[in-house]
Amino acid sequence: MSPEQPARTAGDLITRAQNTWCPGCGNFSIEHMMKSAIAELSEEEGIPIENFVLLGGIGCHGKLVDYLNVNSFYGIHGRSIPAATGIRLANPDVKVICHVGDGDIYAEGLDHLIFAAKRNSDITVVVHDNRVYGLTTGQYTPTSPTGFKGRSTPGGITEHPINPLEVMLAAGATHIGRGYTKKVRHLKDLFKEAIMHRGFSFIDVLQICATYFNLTDYYNEHAYEMGEGEVETGRFESALEKIREWDYDREAPIALGTFYSVKKPIYEEHFQSLTAGKPDRRAFVQKVLQERR
Repeated sequence: MSPEQPARTAGDLITRAQNTWCPGCGNFSIEHMMKSAIAELSEEEGIPIENFVLLGGIGCHGKLVDYLNVNSFYGIHGRSIPAATGIRLANPDVKVICHVGDGDIYAEGLDHLIFAAKRNSDITVVVHDNRVYGLTTGQYTPTSPTGFKGRSTPGGITEHPINPLEVMLAAGATHIGRGYTKKVRHLKDLFKEAIMHRGFSFIDVLQICATYFNLTDYYNEHAYEMGEGEVETGRFESALEKIREWDYDREAPIALGTFYSVKKPIYEEHFQSLTAGKPDRRAFVQKVLQERR
């Protein structure tokens, strides 16, 4: 950014695109807290706005990349994480943030999610977990509770939901958290912490779907912010015990906050060591592409 250009504020990051989310949708909270997190990190850490990259998947959550004036990319259903990994490999200076849905990433894209965590790719994954396919009007997802009655299962489902935090802990994620769209300041802090973590960061956001599965009263009654020292975030066993406190199905307190955060070598470092000293293949690839035109 040149000296003549004033720094962009949080308000400048909202585009003029018409917002089509339903009234009461939790995506509004995620949008505005992500906007604030990016603006604050830009000011506090000196990260240029153009160094943030947002990726979206398929679902209501994906519209967020239209509404925020930040570099962005649309991935097909469940496949935004491979694109995020590639962007991060190509440019180590950028902060790559994947916005995905529970159906999008826990169903179609679960393999990509697990392998990104396993590799400790230096990206942030924010899951808009409304526990329903809202865009396609109410089918169940991998985190829908037992008995959920949707458009495709009017009699209720008999299977149990997955606990995505436990899956990510087992897969090797180095930063794991959970937020709730009715606790906006807490959510913003979770975003900032995850984005600045060096390694694979995962935030499951309990996001209200006001139209097809409104869990506001349930979450308001059960969700609480963890206090300092309530979980030892550097210990796998402590994180696992706290993560298992609620399994996305039974009646139990729902902890919000950071469950696990450790430092480990990132995937990009390993990848660069494999290619160090080898010829740059970009010129060869460009030559091949030009010859085929």
